[in-house]
Amino acid sequence: MPVAMRKYRKCRLCPWDCGVDRASGELGKCAASSQLVVNDYMPHFGEEACLVGDGGSGAIFFSHCTLRCRFCQTCDMSWRGEGSHIDAGRLAEIFLWLQAEGCHNLNWITPTHFLPHIILALKTARSRGLTLPVIYNTSAFEKVKTLRALRGLVDIYLPDFKFWKAETAAVLCGTSAYPEVAREAVREMHRQVGELLLDEAGRAVRGVLVRHLILPAHLDESREILNWLATEVSDRTYVNLMGHYRPCHEAAEIQGLGRTLTAHEYHTVWRWAQEAGLHRLDTTHRRMYPLLWSN
Repeated sequence: MPVAMRKYRKCRLCPWDCGVDRASGELGKCAASSQLVVNDYMPHFGEEACLVGDGGSGAIFFSHCTLRCRFCQTCDMSWRGEGSHIDAGRLAEIFLWLQAEGCHNLNWITPTHFLPHIILALKTARSRGLTLPVIYNTSAFEKVKTLRALRGLVDIYLPDFKFWKAETAAVLCGTSAYPEVAREAVREMHRQVGELLLDEAGRAVRGVLVRHLILPAHLDESREILNWLATEVSDRTYVNLMGHYRPCHEAAEIQGLGRTLTAHEYHTVWRWAQEAGLHRLDTTHRRMYPLLWSN
């Protein structure tokens, strides 16, 4: 059995520690087998401006996910696992194609459960001339052990720190462990690559960029996350406060999440970030979602 496939035996890639034999068809919490599934890939221009540049971010959307967020905006991919089965050789070709298209980076979106394939593909592509920096785009639900195995392979960590309270996480993504796991994961990411560094053109080349999707009726948790980032990680942490929440999937069934965010709520969280001492706040959403900046 190839080395990549052996890694799926007694799978413990993510914090669920399922221990299932995915190589034999058993499924754990992510519902992914040992067959690599990609939903889509493209030069992506919807990410933060420092990731997009002129040529776009080389996005690869991996199917399935280690979380079960009830408001998921990509549930067809993340929950249902829709996509195409490919092998590591084809994935390496995709990496090289994205570089040839002029992308500034490789953006691995929800990659954790397919890391054995992805790492093999990365090594193959680098042996064939790949030089792009790698972005690890994640929900922040990551094992420190897994992150340590990525040292030297990942240039930019892009975690979305979602919830602060264990009880909120239990209801909205299926595990009360999420907040503590996310805190330890972000700490490890920062230890590896540090604060986000930009080149002369304003493009990210290395470091941590923390996303936070602001949820209606949960602003107090946003404040806690921002205070923690400023005091326990670094007040120079680069943060994207995302205000594009909309009710998707099962969100309408959850009290408080059946509506979009108001401009007042977004401004409030932005002010709290500044009061916490965070001054590297991404402004991409000012252009993408101008209504958030209306009075």
